[in-house]
Amino acid sequence: MRTLAVVGGGVIGLSAAWKAAGAGFTVTLFDPAVGSGSSWVAGGMLAPLSEGWPGEDEALAFGAASLSRWPGFAAELKAVSGTDVFVADQTLTVALDAADAADLRTIADWVNARGHDLRVLDRAGVREAEPSLGRAVRAGLLATAEPAVDNRALVDALRIACGAAGVEFRAERVESLADLPHDRIVLATGSWAAELWPDLPIRPVKGEILRLRRRPSAPPPPTRVIRARVHGRPVYLVPRGDGIVLGATQYEVGFDSAVTVAGVRDLITDAESVLPGIGEYEFAEAIAGYRPGSPDNLPLIGRLDERVIVAAGHGRNGILDTPVTADAVLALLTDTELPEAKAADPRRFSTVAPLHPGGVR
Repeated sequence: MRTLAVVGGGVIGLSAAWKAAGAGFTVTLFDPAVGSGSSWVAGGMLAPLSEGWPGEDEALAFGAASLSRWPGFAAELKAVSGTDVFVADQTLTVALDAADAADLRTIADWVNARGHDLRVLDRAGVREAEPSLGRAVRAGLLATAEPAVDNRALVDALRIACGAAGVEFRAERVESLADLPHDRIVLATGSWAAELWPDLPIRPVKGEILRLRRRPSAPPPPTRVIRARVHGRPVYLVPRGDGIVLGATQYEVGFDSAVTVAGVRDLITDAESVLPGIGEYEFAEAIAGYRPGSPDNLPLIGRLDERVIVAAGHGRNGILDTPVTADAVLALLTDTELPEAKAADPRRFSTVAPLHPGGVR
């Protein structure tokens, strides 16, 4: 029987392990703290359409390919784990000034021309859709096909699914891929991938989020994901059963996990511009994580040598890209390729050099 080592226990590694075990591999997943990285510090938005921009055709196509897989992926996961991971059905991106409103129309025109459905709403349309939003909001972009998931429920459900499929968990840190005896290896350590394969152009991009719990005096959270840009800073509010996930800052500061006063201040100030009643919520958690960034904002999914497959560099879209990445990894493990993942081939970067046979550079 074929053996597989999955190095990294975030949603990418867990989903790859689950799918590979289902396909007949004997899978061992290595991670000293499964699910504790960027997968735990995420909003759970599935929004490739709302984030589209003219010229970014490959990113749109890749994200849309994963979005289309999410209903089936979630249904299969629910059947195994009993967990429904969805927390919202739609995404509403709002604009507070004329320039951002013009950008929403640009996005809608470009994305809709590629076969998708985004609807521009005027001020009245936004108020009708989400009455709790502030009066400063002047326009919106409604994506009825963009839901959101509870990232922590997703991590837990994937752990259950892996266990049911026979995946062995080993709470160990892998120091060298060459030392692993398995037939195949999937490198899915996110921002840390370059530590095990130094040529990979993957870096940590720090992001802070807040988790806010609704109190009896507070207005209910929005029914949709709410995204906005305030004073040039992106902000999102994602509903949860007990409140809201508020995010996210973005800093190029390496592996710095401190939550800063400035980051918390900006998130709350910007959120109040969008949802004035948010000040009545309880401050439940502040946490920072590392988005695994790549130079072109597309992940790296592909063979690095005869044994090693990389699945990392998903940036802020790791949750969104989980289903298509799992399918792409499974295709590579069975010596085929997934056409939808062609743009994520790591060989597009000249720095990615394979190991010599035997695992020695």
